[in-house]
Parts: sequence; C-alpha cells; structure tokens
Amino acid sequence: MKQMTDATLERSLGPLMLWGLGVGYVISGMYFGWNLGLPAGGSLGLAVATLFIALMYVFFVFAYAELACAMPQAGGAFDYAQRAFGSGVGILTGTAQWIEFLFAPPAIAFAIGAYFHEFFPALPVLTIAAAAFLVFTVLNLLGVRAAARFELFITVFAVIELLIFAGVTLPHLDPANLTLNALPHGWTGVFAAIPFAIWFFLGIEGVANVAEETVDPGRNILLGFGSSIATLVILCALTFTSSVGVAGWEAIVYPVQGLPETSDSPLPLALSKIMGKDHLLYHLLLTVGLFGLIASFHGLILAAGRVTFELGRKGHLPRFLGLPHSRLKTPASALVLNGIIGIVALLSGKTSELITIACFGAITLYINSLASFFRLRKKEPALHRPFLAPGYPLTQAVALGIAIISLISMFYFNPKPGMIYLAMLATGSIWFYSRTRISATKEES
Repeated sequence: MKQMTDATLERSLGPLMLWGLGVGYVISGMYFGWNLGLPAGGSLGLAVATLFIALMYVFFVFAYAELACAMPQAGGAFDYAQRAFGSGVGILTGTAQWIEFLFAPPAIAFAIGAYFHEFFPALPVLTIAAAAFLVFTVLNLLGVRAAARFELFITVFAVIELLIFAGVTLPHLDPANLTLNALPHGWTGVFAAIPFAIWFFLGIEGVANVAEETVDPGRNILLGFGSSIATLVILCALTFTSSVGVAGWEAIVYPVQGLPETSDSPLPLALSKIMGKDHLLYHLLLTVGLFGLIASFHGLILAAGRVTFELGRKGHLPRFLGLPHSRLKTPASALVLNGIIGIVALLSGKTSELITIACFGAITLYINSLASFFRLRKKEPALHRPFLAPGYPLTQAVALGIAIISLISMFYFNPKPGMIYLAMLATGSIWFYSRTRISATKEES
C-alpha cells in the first residue's frame, strides 16, 4: 500500500460533523446492550447507575474537551497522559483506549448480524458481522470527509428512529411497570449494572481522536462535545423510560418468559408488546433501527483507526501503522489491522463479555484522562487552552470519584472479564513500552 512520510491528517471537520460523530459513536448503546444490566440491577438499580454515570460523563466531557482543544492530536487520552505523566502512564492509557475501541465494534457487529438475520435467516449472524467489518473498514479508507458525512447521515436517521419509538411507546406507558421487581438483588444491583449504564454513553470521547482533522479545533471540538452529550442524555432518558414502561423490564430482556436466554434487541421486544411482530410499523422501525447500530459501528471503527495510527506514529506499534495513505490521507494500515482484530474477536461469540471489556478500557481511560487534566492544570498553567472546563475543580473531582467507584465495582462483579482485561492491558503496555525502548536505543546508536 503506497504511503507517505508526512504523518499528518487532513483537516475537514466542522461542528455539525463532530456532532454526528459524537452521537454516532454512542447511539447504538440506546438500541442494545443496556438491557443486559436489568437482570442484575432491575429498573431502579440500572436507573440509579445510569443517573450517576450520566453525571460522570457530563463533567468528564468538558474536562476532556479542554484537553482536546489544547492538544488536538489523534491519540486523544494517550497524548494527554503522556504529556502529563510521561511515557509510562501514556502507554498504559493508550493501551486502555485501544482495548475500548477494539472490543466495542465486535459487540455492535453481533447486534448488526442479529438484526439482519431476522430478515435473512439463511445468512449466519457471524458472516453478516464479518461482512460489516469489511464494508465499513473500506468506507473509512476512502477519506474522513466521506466517512463523517456518512456518519452524519445515518446518525440523523438513528436519532429520528429513537424519537419515533418514544412517540409510539410513551402513550402505552404505565408508571407501575417502571417499579415492577425494581431491585431484584437489592441495592448492590446498582453497582452490578454499572457496565451497562456506561454502555449508554461509551465512545463519546472518540470526538477527541479526530481533533487533528478538525477545522478550528479550539471552537469546534467544544461545540461537538457539548451538543453530543446533551443529545445523548435526552435520548437515554426517553429510551429507558419508554422501553421499560411498556411491560416492565423483564419483557425487554427475555424473549420467552420463563427462559433464561437474554435478547440484544430491547426496542423490538417493547414494540412487540404494543403492536405485534406482523405490524407494518414494527417492521419499519426494526429496519430503521439498524441505522443506530451502523452509526456506532462505523464511528468507532473511525476512532479506533486514529488511536492505532497515533500509537504507530509514536513508535509503540510498528511505524507503518502511523503513516497515512499517500493519496487518501487516511490511517489505512491502522484501519486494516483493526478490522482483522475485530473479526477475530467476533469468534468469541460473547456480546456481554465484549461490552464489559470495552467498558473496563473506557473507565481506565476516563480515570487517567481526569488525572491528566488535574496534573496539566498544575504542571502547565500557561498552556494555551482555547476552552476552560467549567466548575474546576469540583465537577472534575466528582467525575473522577464516580469513575474510580465504577472501576472497583466492575472488577468485583465481573472478575473473569476483569482478569482478561488486566492481562491484555499488561501485555499491551509491556509490549508497547519495549518497542519504545528499542526505538530509543536505535536512535541513540
């Protein structure tokens, strides 16, 4: 693949495109995955967890926006942590970010495969999911402007779909359904439900990874982050309330009452309680619902490509991964590598575990980024900051506290995925660090 030695990316993104990316990265979390936290937390447990996680994200996003505006680089949290604490913490943060963006897309790909399988039963879910990786990797290869325009287009459709879903279901809402078996495992269920509350918002930090491709990042990154998180909080509240309020939380978790098998499709299950699966509107909303999954899948592939690109550019991964394509000016090699890893992860067949591992990476990223925020405020007070996060230091301290409690809770309630995550984090960090030392030794000699 022909490449160039000038490791720079094209600047072409404005605030509307950034809103499309920010909402698009996340919006699949409204369509599937979050309902898997209901058996552990119940409607009240998941609602309380989501309230605190939403608060964390609102406060975190503005701190992250300050960092992104001050240092508009493709590595995002990796670059911030490296500048604040040095290469060791930077590598650890970059590895966590890489894990998040590598394992979230396969989980979404499973859901895409399951949706298509409903319409084309002859096609296996795994085959459809692998094909999705191929198609959207190629789309991202063609250029960030084309990728962002496509993301904006499908994100708008996905938002409209959620608003229509709420409009159809809210008239059938019974407040009593929101309190049915509200805490099946008591208040400990709040902590057990945390990964699935995170899934509602996971990925919005990917806006920072396209800061290097943003026109006037000091202004537009803030607009992109701010408008995205506002949209997502509103959609989260609407989707949760309208889904659970139709027939209780168990109706959107278990396709067959009395059987333990869970579903990745809470919205179709809620609709089926109102109109039945043969209704035209049910099929229409189910079809349009694919846009939400595709928006996040495509957007996270885009963000993951930038993370891998930055790790390659800094020498933590092979250098060719940090070189953009000579004509397309996209991180082509990085996108191809991520696609291969994603397809391999699909073979696990574990949606819930993939979601949890991605959430471990995300929470590690948030903690390290907030620590970097505080460190750089003290270490580099003169750093040019086109935007200053409001509420310093209180709001950022609240976000950091919630993130730390979330990480501890996730390890307690998810020990097996937690150990897998720690093994990957340690292996990746050691390998990245060893490559850095080898590169430094070669340069000195």
